[in-house]
This record gives sequence, C-alpha cells and structure tokens, in this order.
Amino acid sequence: MTRFYLLFSAAGLFVIALSYGIAPATILPVALNVSVEGTDLTHIFRAIMGLYLGMIVLWVLGAFRANLTWVAVIAEVTFMFGLALGRVVSIVIDGMPSMLLVVYAVLEIAMGLWGVLILKKPVSPRLEP
Repeated sequence: MTRFYLLFSAAGLFVIALSYGIAPATILPVALNVSVEGTDLTHIFRAIMGLYLGMIVLWVLGAFRANLTWVAVIAEVTFMFGLALGRVVSIVIDGMPSMLLVVYAVLEIAMGLWGVLILKKPVSPRLEP
C-alpha cells in the first residue's frame, strides 16, 4: 500500500509539474486563468516544476528502496500539508480561488492524511514498500 501511495502521488504531481513548467504561458491561462507574462514569472513556474520533479524522484525512490521509504512518506506528508496550509491561508486572506485549486487543496489534505495513516502503522524499523 505504501508503494501505491508514493507512486500514485508521483504520477499525479508529474502532470501538474509539467503543466507549470513546459509551457506556462500557454497552459496556465487555460487551466487556471493565470496570465504568464515575462521571463521572471516563467522562471518561477519552471522552478516550481523543478521542485515538484525533485519530490517525485524521492517518492519513486522511496517506493522501490526500503531504506528510503520512511523518508519519502515523511517528505510527501510535509509537502502535501505544506501546500494545503498555503492554500487555506490564501482562502482566508484572499477569498475562494478557482474550483480546480479548491480540488487541489482537498486532494492535498487527503494525501497528507493518507500518509499519516501509513506512518502510524506498526512496522519494523523501516516501512515495507
């Protein structure tokens, strides 16, 4: 189940990462009603893509290497709850975003909670993938 969790998250985040970084000026105005103009904003979105891809690498490694599984799940829980916290703060301060971003927040909370359940399972010193 832990392997499925890590790979499922990696696959989902991979699509989102590419949507942010491959062609942000083309994809994001359609997906999120965000206008991406200028090199600096494109640079920021591509850096976010790189961050997401880096997390994906850790999650995939954790899915197949028992010595990295625990770290990968902790990293994913931290990542998901961190994103969700930022979205909740934004909703409180800025108001409701588009429905897609609300769905992202719900999924991030769900994935974070799923990871917490995995971490709470009694296991040997390392989680089995």
